[in-house]
Amino acid sequence: MTTFDLLAGLPLEVDRYELEGLSANVSSGFERLSTVVHLHGGGQEGVGEDVVYDPEDHVAMQEAGPVQPLAGRYTLSGFCELIDSLDLFPNTPNRDVSRLYRRWTFHSAALDLALRQAGRSLHEALGREPQPVTFVVSLRLGEPPTLEPVQTRLRNYPTLHFKLDPTSSWTDELIADLVATGAVDSVDFKSLYHGTIVDQPPDPALYRRVIDAFPDAWIEDPDIVTPATAAVLADHHDRITWDALIHSIADIESLPFEPRMVNIKPSRIGGLKKLCDTYDYCAEHGIGAYGGGQFELGPGRGQNQYLASLFHAGTPNDLAPVGFNVDEPEPGLPSSPLPPTVAEVGFRWAG
Repeated sequence: MTTFDLLAGLPLEVDRYELEGLSANVSSGFERLSTVVHLHGGGQEGVGEDVVYDPEDHVAMQEAGPVQPLAGRYTLSGFCELIDSLDLFPNTPNRDVSRLYRRWTFHSAALDLALRQAGRSLHEALGREPQPVTFVVSLRLGEPPTLEPVQTRLRNYPTLHFKLDPTSSWTDELIADLVATGAVDSVDFKSLYHGTIVDQPPDPALYRRVIDAFPDAWIEDPDIVTPATAAVLADHHDRITWDALIHSIADIESLPFEPRMVNIKPSRIGGLKKLCDTYDYCAEHGIGAYGGGQFELGPGRGQNQYLASLFHAGTPNDLAPVGFNVDEPEPGLPSSPLPPTVAEVGFRWAG
């Protein structure tokens, strides 16, 4: 029986849904908007969070209101199929991938609602025991880059570890200071982003300095096409992980070499069955996984932590509590690993 088979037949009753807008200034230097879907039925409520990146897509959805024809009785599988058949955007989204993000929003809310109506938790339904979740904090170091974002967090959280975005402006001195912290678990070259505020063009000199400085760090989304950067990476394929490319099993199968590890973001996979099938595929093929965040502001981060606790708890999950996303995190945030604080029923992280 597949993972999805354990969930597909859950009965689901939907009466209506509501939208809630959230916003916050986050550490990558932009105002983050998200939208929480509150799905109601049978006296219960299920929640999911839309992490589409373009603010205008959130505004358009919230202004249009709950216009989708969702009321009815379904199986969880049938409701997800309905969602996949609908155009969930009142206007064409700025990015095609946003359609996947929004589908996951409704799928995750439906999963939460179906489990709550059944009086069951996700781990109970799957027959898995939640485990403590190892996490890292994802950071950029500014322009010009400084050690301060790392130091600020290590002052209050000396055991914290990081996933950092190297840029061509990193100096040898900065790299040496980062090495001295012993806190860098992965580096994200973001070579697959184009036309965004986080673009990093191929830079073989940067690649060489960073890869040599952090010999045990995972290398996420490097450029393996440009000959000069590909040459730097030739002896490090076992450390390379992929994120932005991964929307499906087909994307994993089409990678130029079989990975040891991939970043599985539920919203980027874009559907409950696809996500479950991806977990099953990785397990069957001995491919490790870790979870990635997308600056969730509401229940989405906890739901991703819940999934990590069930499928990849001990890997460097980019799923730090949201309090770490602000420029100066307050004292008192949880440290890694997070204890599994799952709700008694539904698809929710209670911490």
